[in-house]
Amino acid sequence: MTYDDIRLELTKNIDDKYQAFVSKANPTDRPILGGRIPTVREIAKKVPREDFEEILKVAPVSQEELMLRGMLIARMPYEEMLENLDSQVKLIDDWCSCDTFCASLKPLIKKHRQEFFEQKVDHYLESNQVFTVRVGLVLLLGSYVNPDYLSVIFDRIEVLKDREEYYIKMAIAWLLAECFIKYPEETLGYLQISKLPKWTFNKAISKICDSYRVEKDAKDYLKTLRKV
Repeated sequence: MTYDDIRLELTKNIDDKYQAFVSKANPTDRPILGGRIPTVREIAKKVPREDFEEILKVAPVSQEELMLRGMLIARMPYEEMLENLDSQVKLIDDWCSCDTFCASLKPLIKKHRQEFFEQKVDHYLESNQVFTVRVGLVLLLGSYVNPDYLSVIFDRIEVLKDREEYYIKMAIAWLLAECFIKYPEETLGYLQISKLPKWTFNKAISKICDSYRVEKDAKDYLKTLRKV
């Protein structure tokens, strides 16, 4: 399969209403064709493994091309994925491409969690680039919310607490919500001593309270912690 074949497949599956919706919800300088993520994923599955190398050499233009590129990298063996990972992260410039890519990496990370954290995640969290940091945070959310990494997550959030970029602050809030849902006692303990600024702290509380997996009594208490 050639890159032209991929582009043709993507343009055959344009949904104008979805394109309008995504364009409002996910600002990006890349053109958005309006291809739904499951459709992009199905096209990616059609790409033969032997064609990956040539396809990855082509710079993606549309958001759908960027997402498909990430899906191909996630289909690689772990070591080969590592070799191509940074090239994808550098291209990510919107939350949808970021979050979709991170989710697709979860099965590969599972057996190499600590190694991957040290080699990649921690370095992404130290970046000056907004979406590189978000990649690190969303990878934490998808593969590291467990007792072994809770203290590490809280430590890294404290380091990032003063970052003002919207997509970093939202990722922190989302990560804390997931931590609370799975480990409420430990996460509450962190929230009670954290130095998070008002906006990020309150957004985390709101996201926790939005979850149907959190009991009403816990939500009521959390609301009393909101910063004014």
